[in-house]
Amino acid sequence: MRSFDVLVADERAQLEAFVEEYRDKIERMLEDLTEEQVRRRLVPSATTLLGLLKHVTWMQRVWFEECIGGTPRHELGLVSSPDESFRIDEADTVAGLTAAHRQACATARAIVADLPLDTVVTGHRGGPRTVGWVHLQVLRELAHHCGHADILREQILAG
Repeated sequence: MRSFDVLVADERAQLEAFVEEYRDKIERMLEDLTEEQVRRRLVPSATTLLGLLKHVTWMQRVWFEECIGGTPRHELGLVSSPDESFRIDEADTVAGLTAAHRQACATARAIVADLPLDTVVTGHRGGPRTVGWVHLQVLRELAHHCGHADILREQILAG
């Protein structure tokens, strides 16, 4: 393996490790909390801990299954907008949404497993992207929402 190939492999491994870290962290934000606590609205928006988990599941399905996989979100059974993806209903539970999140992550891993980071994909509404760009976008969104979740969890535990 040439030295450049090693750097690319290391870059991908590190990028995937960061994504996995935040995938795990968003789930851990709900640990040891009741269904009532994870549904609690502490900010004017519809953002709740359970809603954040539902949203990041939707977000990853959009980026990996729609953008990279090429299946439109309406065919995937996904709501059309980010705002809608935060909405929770009576049927949503920690166990159910955690299982859905894990399935979305497994599907995402499978979709990109054999794709180099520089592969251009065309399933995004805004135009072509690379697989590496999608990974960075997902990492950015996961980190952003983990920060929200951390603050909400702190407020719940303090209250």
